[in-house]
Amino acid sequence: MSNSKPTMFLQDTSEVEKVFQRFDRNGDGRISADELKDVLKALGSTSSPEDISLMMQEIDIDKDGYINLKEFSSFIKPKESSDGGINELKEAFDMYDENHNGLISANELHQILNQIGQSCTVQDCEKMIKTVDADGDGCVSFDEFKVMMSNNNK
Repeated sequence: MSNSKPTMFLQDTSEVEKVFQRFDRNGDGRISADELKDVLKALGSTSSPEDISLMMQEIDIDKDGYINLKEFSSFIKPKESSDGGINELKEAFDMYDENHNGLISANELHQILNQIGQSCTVQDCEKMIKTVDADGDGCVSFDEFKVMMSNNNK
């Protein structure tokens, strides 16, 4: 059975545009390799110049050296995946689980959201976690994360 690949979990066009605008730091309507590198660095990635180049090649469909909104949207839209998107979901979870203990705490969520430009408090993050925290431990486990993401994709 094949399910949607929940790569970035953006369904709404306005959500896609907001994320695109965060990547497009100079506001010229396109994402350069340097802008992509800066965002990945802010997310904690240590991508090499070769990795950035490969990502640009994959996403830049018209091969003009930049990622436009249409290319960006095509890249992050859910695609079919043979594992139902579990690998991509685990990668997303691991990005938030900075101490790799199998749980996302309010502090970890707060740190990542602020790194990507979302201003929120730790208390805001605690409220977000509470909405999906089925076992009441104050953190989000991978199973709770899967449920949350599958609900977001419906």
